[in-house]
Amino acid sequence: MTAQDYRAGVRAWLRAHAPDPDPDAAPEEQLRRAKEFQAALYDAGYAGITWPKEAGGQGLGTAEQQIFAEEAAEFDLPTYPFIVGLGMCGPTLVDLGTPEQKERHLRGLLRGDDIWCQLFSEPGAGSDVASLQARAVRDGDSWVVNGQKVWTTNAQWADFGALLARTDPDVPKHAGITMFIVDMHAPGVTVRPLKDMSGRAPFNEVYFDDVRIPGDAVIGEVGGGWRAAVTMLGHERVSIGGSRPSRNSALTFAALLDLARREGVTDVPAQRERLAELYAHERALDLLNARMRQEAAAGRPPGARGSVAKLAGAVQLRRAIALAGELAGANAVAWDPGDARGDDLALGINAAPGSAIAGGTNEIQRSIIGERILGLPKEPQVDRDVPFRELKVGTQREEDGR
Repeated sequence: MTAQDYRAGVRAWLRAHAPDPDPDAAPEEQLRRAKEFQAALYDAGYAGITWPKEAGGQGLGTAEQQIFAEEAAEFDLPTYPFIVGLGMCGPTLVDLGTPEQKERHLRGLLRGDDIWCQLFSEPGAGSDVASLQARAVRDGDSWVVNGQKVWTTNAQWADFGALLARTDPDVPKHAGITMFIVDMHAPGVTVRPLKDMSGRAPFNEVYFDDVRIPGDAVIGEVGGGWRAAVTMLGHERVSIGGSRPSRNSALTFAALLDLARREGVTDVPAQRERLAELYAHERALDLLNARMRQEAAAGRPPGARGSVAKLAGAVQLRRAIALAGELAGANAVAWDPGDARGDDLALGINAAPGSAIAGGTNEIQRSIIGERILGLPKEPQVDRDVPFRELKVGTQREEDGR
């Protein structure tokens, strides 16, 4: 099949099956429609396009994935509940999961039957994830988990999660961590929403109280959780940096060009220059992510280069926010109650700064790029070889009154 034929098939299928957005629908109805659409994507062969066939995917190349992404950007598809599973947890299972784990989870993940979340950050372990304190203690053939996670996207919907927990506090912090598959409906799991300044609650805090996890739920190896985490973070940064906004996004070049036309400022040289700059950066980011997808399909994992895509995407959003404010002027402060475009712009401006934090701050990304790509000296880490139990990190500082 030629690329032109594949594109025509994708376009025809999306036009026939993409649901119309219904922002007024109840959350339960929106989730039902999202699962229904994801199942239809899978059945049509448009889920897991570049995943190996043995992992439940289509075994196609990045050219087909790029075509689908370009065509899908013309629609407001209800795929948000699945972004963590498809972009982060699923690829990590493909890389590190056992045959039994892949057989058990990947089809349901691709089809939308199961929603996944990523359980890394804690109140005392954000940018320094290796300082996490959630504990998993061996009890016969299973593990018992206690602790708290925070900023967990989609936990309110999740069926499963990829959990990082400390399994050995007597070794240095990076060496005593294990990654588990956790059933989010298991007894002892509590999910509480966290509302951000956009008024939505996309994040959650999650509590684990004596939660039992089977012994065969380890992803990778016991004590090998940091390697698994680095693998997942690489996929996460590529996923975040390479996510393509839909045509309804208020912060794309096309949307901001339309805003400039409505505000009558397209003839202002400074605004034209800023719009051209935004377009150039947007196009360069698209090409960067296309290249990284091609390399991943050829067997070259993104590794630290995922930080380049993630950082570039966050910087691009901040650039778009600044331009949106300049174009809209006073109209960015207030708009008519029935103006949906005003609502979308306000939501985009309020939500976009989080891109510089989620998945690792811009500062963390710059450190990774400097050390692992440019070969610059590492920052001093005096605690790297100290047993975790002896460290005063995160909330462990409270134990001695500090």
